[in-house]
Amino acid sequence: MAKKWAWRMLKVAVVVAVVVGVVYWVRFAPVSVTLHQVEKGEIVAEVMGTGTLEARVKTTISPKISGRIGRVLVDQGDQIKSDTLLVRLEDEELRQQVAIAQANREAAQAVIVRLKTDKVRSTAVAMRARTHHARVQTLVEKNVSTKEDLDDSTESLAVAEAGLSRAEAAITEGQKELVASEKTLAYHRARLTDTEVKAPFNGLIVRRQRDPGDVVVPGSSILTLISTEELWISAWVDETEMSHLQPNQKARVIFRSEPNRPYPGKVVRLGKEADRETREFIVDVGVLELPLNWAVGQRAEVYIETDRKTSVVLLPAKYVVRRDDGAGVYVNANGRAVWRPVELGLRSRQFVEVINGLDQDETVVIPFDPKIRLSDGQRIVSP
Repeated sequence: MAKKWAWRMLKVAVVVAVVVGVVYWVRFAPVSVTLHQVEKGEIVAEVMGTGTLEARVKTTISPKISGRIGRVLVDQGDQIKSDTLLVRLEDEELRQQVAIAQANREAAQAVIVRLKTDKVRSTAVAMRARTHHARVQTLVEKNVSTKEDLDDSTESLAVAEAGLSRAEAAITEGQKELVASEKTLAYHRARLTDTEVKAPFNGLIVRRQRDPGDVVVPGSSILTLISTEELWISAWVDETEMSHLQPNQKARVIFRSEPNRPYPGKVVRLGKEADRETREFIVDVGVLELPLNWAVGQRAEVYIETDRKTSVVLLPAKYVVRRDDGAGVYVNANGRAVWRPVELGLRSRQFVEVINGLDQDETVVIPFDPKIRLSDGQRIVSP
């Protein structure tokens, strides 16, 4: 009986020893930590957005008339000047129409010349009839000529004046036909001119959609042209940052093709409509310098500077610990981690500004193993 009792007591002692050891290990055993000495420096607050490289001015090159493409004179990647000939449509039929219209105009001009000659003749006949009629009237008044002679001269005068009026009307009609033929010629010449598609501005050809032999109609896309004078990143930014943004703010642009090199930029304009699903809005950030190789539509991140402070207490953001009662840090106090609440200010990608609660040259700690959580007063050791 005594042996059983002693055996039970031994088991209890072992269990107590194990529990005490575990408690000691958890509560009092030192934890390996990473140390950081607090310094003062400059902090830049930034708002981040993700978007694509776009051209502010771009257009689709398409013909004004229907036709078959004869030649495409440029290709993707070509830099071109304004009024550069880009595309030529087949124009043989239109040239024939211009030739026919020109012949019709020349015929109308010839008709005008003939009608003016007819008017000269009709004018001469009318003048002679008027002279003869006046002479007959005089003779009738002197009883030298008969009334029948006067009637004949009056009739001849009426016929001559009618001929003159007819000649003048013919000239008017011929002039209208001449105007119509000139307008027809101008129309066909304009259509012939429209077979040549030219660049509306200086720019870069970024896409070619058609080749010689393709049939196109007005609105058909042949080429895509952009102006390289102003390129920007159309970035989506969370609507909560809207109050911090305004035009002309400095920005950094990080292209995914060169993740380690920032390019300078500035805010050009702010969108006035937020996406109802993602709660983001567009911010256009002008790129002041481009990579050697770039493409419209490529992805990039923008970091817009909203504030900047110098000579402030800085702390890497990973050293800040969140609790229910607010933010704080663990300070190294003679080999123990001591909890201290802090008041934070500006935030950058990696650092936060500490307004109160921490001084320069103090040392803060975080567990070397991120799975471990520190407790106030716990012993620490640097590995």
